[in-house]
Amino acid sequence: MPSTHIVTDDVVGLTRAAPLSRRTFMTATAAGAAGYTLAAGPVRADVITTDTKGLDAGSGTVRVMDREMPVYFARPTGVRNPPVILVAMEIFGLHEYVRDVTRRLAKLGALAVAPDYYFRAGVDLTKISDIKELLPLVNALPDSELLSDLDSTVAWSNVQGGNTARLGIVGFCRGGRTVWQYAAHDAALRAGVAFYGPLVDQPNPAWPKSPMQRASEMKAPVLGLYGGADTGIPVAQVEAMKTALEAAHKPAEFKIYADAPHGFHADYRPSYRKDAAEDAWARTVGWFKKYGVLD
Repeated sequence: MPSTHIVTDDVVGLTRAAPLSRRTFMTATAAGAAGYTLAAGPVRADVITTDTKGLDAGSGTVRVMDREMPVYFARPTGVRNPPVILVAMEIFGLHEYVRDVTRRLAKLGALAVAPDYYFRAGVDLTKISDIKELLPLVNALPDSELLSDLDSTVAWSNVQGGNTARLGIVGFCRGGRTVWQYAAHDAALRAGVAFYGPLVDQPNPAWPKSPMQRASEMKAPVLGLYGGADTGIPVAQVEAMKTALEAAHKPAEFKIYADAPHGFHADYRPSYRKDAAEDAWARTVGWFKKYGVLD
């Protein structure tokens, strides 16, 4: 099946998410002006906002092969040799939710870096409103290129004074899949946290192995956070991944939030579930502390 026609599990979960509630939503114009993605649909007005007080935050570029890849970073001001946490974004580009999560991690003491690894598409993905236009662009990114770009981001973080011996990664939706892939790739990784990352791929020559197929290759412990009401990632798949990891004697933990849909941590979307999101974030912080990424 050509990659331009792939509708992956993260997109299925997104498009079938819970219906809109009575909460107030930004207009498309306001959402765009605030830096949020348009393709994910309505943007909640009461999004979480993390300031930059006590942080150095901004944009940078990372050399990847013969190109310059944009990144957003945040780190605590005046802290030497902070741990490094990669933030693996959704398919919607480097928008405000991703940047805010990056600042949240910096408030915890990390040099957090969100690489814009879809940059080769040549367009600002946050400005695309039609998901059918977006999918061919993001599905064309080969895993080999993705992993190489993450390696380059880690090397850049080291040059910036980050402690890459204390390396973590967290990702959301497609970025959750990225977490599983990177955990199977980099032996230097201390720990990863995958928020509702697809575990089984649709056919795509750019993606030779799914996370499920790489279960025995995992080199770092991963915390998997999933929604029991996710229409794109069945609980049975999550249980199958858990079984595969246990059979391979790979350390991992899973938490399934029974009534939560896909995207339950995404505070800008109607799918946001406050209780599940807050518990999942507390588990994320605890996981990184357990494995020495955070103090």
